[in-house]
Amino acid sequence: MRLMSVGEMVIDFLPGDAPGVYIRKAGGAPANVAIAVRRQGQPSAFAGMLGNDDFGRFLLKTLRDSGVEPLVPTLTDEAVTTMAFVSLTDTGERSFTFARKPGADMLLTRADIQDSFFTDTAIVHAGSCSLSKGSAADATVYAMRRARELHKLVSFDINYRNLLWEDQRDRAIEAVQALLPYVDLLKLSEEELCFVGGREALPGVLQRNGITMAALTLGEAGSVCYFGGETIPVPAVPAVCVDATGAGDAYWGAFLATLLAAGVENTQALTPVLVHRALRRGAIAGSLCVRKKGAIESLPTAQEVDRLEKEVSP
Repeated sequence: MRLMSVGEMVIDFLPGDAPGVYIRKAGGAPANVAIAVRRQGQPSAFAGMLGNDDFGRFLLKTLRDSGVEPLVPTLTDEAVTTMAFVSLTDTGERSFTFARKPGADMLLTRADIQDSFFTDTAIVHAGSCSLSKGSAADATVYAMRRARELHKLVSFDINYRNLLWEDQRDRAIEAVQALLPYVDLLKLSEEELCFVGGREALPGVLQRNGITMAALTLGEAGSVCYFGGETIPVPAVPAVCVDATGAGDAYWGAFLATLLAAGVENTQALTPVLVHRALRRGAIAGSLCVRKKGAIESLPTAQEVDRLEKEVSP
């Protein structure tokens, strides 16, 4: 039993501690989630195609070294990458400039998603950033629909990134709305509530689409879970700093890993107690990632989450 994460792979050069300092990380959050789940001690796989260059080979090696099974390990010479340049404004805030250039990107197609991938898979995960390109979007939609047909749990993260949608927010919302009927477990942030019509509309959206639960992340205010007609608050775990890439992926990876460890294979196996514990471990994992200032190397292990869980327990 494992998690299969499918989605677009983009390499981002993201800012580190100072202007002009960049971090390499696996973008297209599904790859990070697969690594995060594996670091929590649960088996995971990633369905994605990487560019045949130094960066693509680096990411393929990172996945393998992390113990994530690459289901589509082909390297392609036709790819695109994204670069993020950072500078400071007059007020000391960070300002980002994005550019695209030849590099490493995932060009997954529907034909790459084989039924054999689902055989020992309990949860299939995807992210909305994967819907911004034709072939990757088609492959993501197919994987989610096929997972539902095969009675797998489907996890979806509305990780909206305006860069990938080229300022077409309405099209992004439409693409996400079309996928919601396939989703069992939904993750979104306050900034992404526009995809479901706002916070007040969220419970109705879950009911109409048959979504079992949704986790709304609120940053320093923690998160709120909508599950079985209940609203379950999950307090934030104090963190040393507030700027980290990958924290949301660490959060959701630990959440999904907790479900896998409990042997959850369908929505009937979910209980409020289990959901709350999984989200609490997710909050702890996200906090650990923030403390380490993000990136692949900061996705925490199960042992690290265990230690902090004991420290913050009432």
